[in-house]
Amino acid sequence: MRHEWRPVKTPAHTPAADPELLERLAAEYGTPFWIWDADVLRSRIDAVVSTTDSPGVQARFAMKASPTTKVLQEMRKAGVWIDSVSGNEVLRAKHAGYPGGQEPPEICFTADVFRDDALKVVLKEGVLPNVGSPGMIAQLKAAGYTGAVSLRVNPGFGHGHVNECDTGGPSSKHGVWISEAQAVREAAEAAGMRVTMLHAHIGSGPQFDELHANLSRLADEFATIAPTFKDLEGVSLGGGIPHDYKNPDSEIPLERLRDLFAGAQKQLSAATGRELRLEIEPGRFYVAPAAALVARVTDVKATETNEKGPGVNFTMVDAGFVDLVRPAMYGAFHRITIPGAQDRDHVPTVVAGPLCESGDVFTRDDSEMLQPRELPSPATGDLMVFHDGGAYGYAMASNYNSIGRAPQLWRESDGTITQITRRETVEDILKLEI
Repeated sequence: MRHEWRPVKTPAHTPAADPELLERLAAEYGTPFWIWDADVLRSRIDAVVSTTDSPGVQARFAMKASPTTKVLQEMRKAGVWIDSVSGNEVLRAKHAGYPGGQEPPEICFTADVFRDDALKVVLKEGVLPNVGSPGMIAQLKAAGYTGAVSLRVNPGFGHGHVNECDTGGPSSKHGVWISEAQAVREAAEAAGMRVTMLHAHIGSGPQFDELHANLSRLADEFATIAPTFKDLEGVSLGGGIPHDYKNPDSEIPLERLRDLFAGAQKQLSAATGRELRLEIEPGRFYVAPAAALVARVTDVKATETNEKGPGVNFTMVDAGFVDLVRPAMYGAFHRITIPGAQDRDHVPTVVAGPLCESGDVFTRDDSEMLQPRELPSPATGDLMVFHDGGAYGYAMASNYNSIGRAPQLWRESDGTITQITRRETVEDILKLEI
């Protein structure tokens, strides 16, 4: 059944914009904390699913973006399959209710390296291994595996939102260079395996038109090599739907992707002479706007200009890169608001956290230099919200400085709030020590 197309927009009134609610939650759960909006998440899931409602087209979720059980359960209810990248992610997907096996392959394991329990889990759970390095075929053979495999190729083009997230081209570590795909297929077949899927991921580049062009080009590349893969059942065009972190009101023309995916499925099926499954696997787009990090302003201070450079106003908060690492890691932008402070004069300020690390700063540019942000004049005691943290926010949190990860709260459509992960304690951290 074809979905009725609706523009994708984030609701104007979210829990992250309600100062009274946030203060109540801060009093109950402490700060910092994460707040998820179920309505926003479901609207994004529906938007992606609407692009895959053509015959033979299937959506996956790159669960590394947000592997929390509640999020995975929402994906499963919508019929979205899973792309996992570790043995433990496979097990987390199963914990959320996804079945193992390959009929159909609702869980796919994608990696360039088998680490820790990954190979053992793939064999035990029977999930489809999507190999990104030729040596993984030899490892599967040595383990006695003779089932189906998927092959991730590097098509030679594509990129992420920053250079550090490059997913295609000579500088990307991911996948087998496309000219080597036939040799890897032959090695797999010689080891008794069948290559049933081809896969590539070209990244969530900054412009939608570029993504559209790259996806079309990728479909053409696959149509060229697919006929020699006699066991092929599916082709994955990967993820890459962009999310505009700076403009929450921007609309992504996803209806164009629906037409592209339907056309690519027909093109690839025609190239091989049989019906193929066409897959996509966004991560960021599903979840980015659905969660925000809420912190408390603990102090406002300033440095003075001297021979080393200009002075800076600092707003200190109790969240740091242990909670949201993207700005410190590669200068990623997150909108910052102070709920209820819209009428204050705006001032330039650098927002920094509590960690014993000079890089614990949220306001950086893409060269990782300090970039003061124009914000309503902050005051000690304010709540500050870091928006669009659902993708690679809590998922990349750490225990640096022995700090426990912040709790995640879930706001349901009827306004009820539940805690879906609690705040970590030092006892949780010390459990790992022998």
